[in-house]
Amino acid sequence: MPHYDENKPAAAENPGRLIKANPVAPSPAEVAAAAPGGDSPPSNAAIQPQCQSEHDREIPEVDLLSPLILRGVTFPNRIAMSPMCMYSAEDGFANDFHLVHLGSRAIGGTGLVMVEATAVTAAGRISPGDMGIWKDEHIDPLARIARFVETQGAIPGIQLAHAGRKASCDTPWNGGNSLKTPAEGGWPVIGPSSLPFSADDPVPVAMSETDIEECIEAWGAAARRALKAGFKVIELHAAHGYLMHEFLSPLSNHRTDNYGGSLTNRMRLLLEAASHLRAILPSELPLFVRISATDWVDGGWDIEQSIILCRELKLLGVDLIDVSSGGVIPDARIPVARGYQIRFARRIRNEAQIHTGGVGLITDPQFADEIITSGQADLVFIGRELLREPYWALQAQHALAIEPEWPVQYGYAVKRRAK
Repeated sequence: MPHYDENKPAAAENPGRLIKANPVAPSPAEVAAAAPGGDSPPSNAAIQPQCQSEHDREIPEVDLLSPLILRGVTFPNRIAMSPMCMYSAEDGFANDFHLVHLGSRAIGGTGLVMVEATAVTAAGRISPGDMGIWKDEHIDPLARIARFVETQGAIPGIQLAHAGRKASCDTPWNGGNSLKTPAEGGWPVIGPSSLPFSADDPVPVAMSETDIEECIEAWGAAARRALKAGFKVIELHAAHGYLMHEFLSPLSNHRTDNYGGSLTNRMRLLLEAASHLRAILPSELPLFVRISATDWVDGGWDIEQSIILCRELKLLGVDLIDVSSGGVIPDARIPVARGYQIRFARRIRNEAQIHTGGVGLITDPQFADEIITSGQADLVFIGRELLREPYWALQAQHALAIEPEWPVQYGYAVKRRAK
């Protein structure tokens, strides 16, 4: 069976195969919040004390189009492009497609343009077409993208990733199946334990503590390359069933050493990697972490553990949690609907007192604005809708009664015609 993942355009906000499981039943309020067509967050999310902020619906200057300052970086608005794999690199190298793809969203007014999941090792790729940053030669093509994004007024960011046991897969348009042999173009996969993602996937090699140390060093080396390339935001990918999430979840981590068993041990890899990257990044640049707030399965990773994790990440200097969900097992049942993950961002923001990004089938500007003005998240991450419409942010300005800030090359013509 093919792997599905939030970084794939065909399932951009819906990681994991979404059928057949024994899920934890959502509460009535959560079901209401996830109901198709519901415009509002649950009533208990309305006006509450907020993380490092006093804003709410009564203070309209903090909205979707207002700036956000994290450390020394000012985001021009609260609209972020979710990292979405394009599976179009060769040997990890960014190319002209990536420049145009990412650059057009910067031209279109998106405040944060995040490069797709970028592998910190060759073996950490989801597919042979994944973007990479495991060698110095990858820097220059990425730097070209970062420079252009910044010239358009957007903030360039990059997500650093390792696919773990979900590595070595074909591209989604070829079915996404595991590439099990070198003849098929595949390679050995690793994970916290010798547990495959699904029954017909390769059994991963359980990582030794030396392997773990080397992986953390690979993340550090990748972060240094990202800084040389000019990225202003680094995001650690710890969601969607990839390596860091595999360590967090008791469903995929059956270790009995310092990296398994207790919550403290299962969090260790992510906390060590985050600490390592925070020491590498200049103090003026923010560090993000994307997590899956829940596995949607009884006995798995859940929102309560996520809140504890995020409190620890904040103490290490992480600035924002990009809150998604699912992906660690193939048969979780996820109640997918507009904004279905926003309640997790709200809880983490309020209970861990850390900035959050909200994601999950956010398509219209009014709904995105409500997420920000109600204090449920500090950024909204837009996925598939930005694939459909590169100029979504400019359309949001128009929908929210703000004069769209067209690039000068377009604006003189567009505005003249409008008159």
